[in-house]
Amino acid sequence: MFTIDLSIRNTAFPISVQRKSAEDAEAVYQLILAAMRSGNPDIVELKCEGKTEKKIAVRASEISGVQIIQKDGVTTGSGKPPGFFALAGE
Repeated sequence: MFTIDLSIRNTAFPISVQRKSAEDAEAVYQLILAAMRSGNPDIVELKCEGKTEKKIAVRASEISGVQIIQKDGVTTGSGKPPGFFALAGE
């Protein structure tokens, strides 16, 4: 399972969606990059494959970062994978 984290301006925690395959995760990543590059305030809508009831919509101009994390990767002591807001002390 792959998690795509979106860092949103003026928001302390990232928004996340999941994809089952690396190819699907990469497709979502590229979709978000294209929306960020466009400079338009278009809405990006995403659904989560891990939790099918989870859906998000965010204005592309408010996205300040995006990353892909593989679920079975390295985790910190808190059980969360390193990411946008990982602290050096964890």
